[in-house]
Amino acid sequence: MQTRKLGKNGPEVSALGLGCMGMSSGYGPAAEKGPMIALIRSAVERGVTFFDTAEAYGPFANEELVGEALAPVRDHVVIATKFGFGIRPDGTRYGLDSRPDHIRQVTEASLRRLNVETIDLLYQHRVDPNVPIEDVAGTVKGLISEGKVRHWGLSEAGARTIRRAHAVHPVAAIQSEYSLWTRDPEPEILPLCEELGIGFVPWGPLGAGFLTGKIDSATTFDSSDFRASCPRFTPEAREANQALVALLGRIAKRKEATPAQVALAWLLAQKPWIVPIPGTTKPHRLDENLGATEVQLSPSDLREIEEAASRITVQGARLPEEILKLTGR
Repeated sequence: MQTRKLGKNGPEVSALGLGCMGMSSGYGPAAEKGPMIALIRSAVERGVTFFDTAEAYGPFANEELVGEALAPVRDHVVIATKFGFGIRPDGTRYGLDSRPDHIRQVTEASLRRLNVETIDLLYQHRVDPNVPIEDVAGTVKGLISEGKVRHWGLSEAGARTIRRAHAVHPVAAIQSEYSLWTRDPEPEILPLCEELGIGFVPWGPLGAGFLTGKIDSATTFDSSDFRASCPRFTPEAREANQALVALLGRIAKRKEATPAQVALAWLLAQKPWIVPIPGTTKPHRLDENLGATEVQLSPSDLREIEEAASRITVQGARLPEEILKLTGR
């Protein structure tokens, strides 16, 4: 497995990480614990060293799962987790909460659930408009000086917020949705990351499964699957957006690859400090995703994809409106 460095201040990790959220939440009922531990350990055996979780996934259960799965190889992997939501002990939420005292409470709880002495990468999950980002950055800076956190980052933050946060303590990574059908970070965030030497971690690099080519207008979703309420996953939007899958399919056929592999290879080709974190609960999909690192897209391939994609208008907002409102500025 190839490795990449997350910006000039971040850790060195495998070129592809593993997003673990879907093992516990987001895409329907939680998967069985045993097979998921086996899947995570299989990823390690295949060279993956970067694993993404959060207290909100479950809530709480995903951190425990990841901590147990990676305990035997703790010193050889990088674990990223997140704070930022207000979550009661019973798992119910009360909005955003990045108050300094709450950040410290969440960090201590995450350390226990992950069964680690230090969190490798701690993100603010969503920007809290009620707490100045300088206070957030200062709190995490203190946690870093205490040895409880190594690096920190922001998720779905805007350019102004990133600059202000970075001025207090260097930001190692920005995590936001990014794929061939969600290109929001390109105008401002990616250039800013390059300017400041910050790594970028695309979540949803396969469009929540859509870019694999395995979802069509007839696909149904469990009521607990976020895609059931996502505008981009209405039957009409899925039908309209098949043009993007067809584009990936054409390139994949030529490369003797799959659409998912081409989608991931496209991301890897954008910048050397981009590290996608595709998630899965299926061993064969893990193998498929990791195979993307062997797919080489030439400059002419990339131009072809760019020219064709520019003629496709993606239908539907990427997330429900109430979640989009949590995107930082």
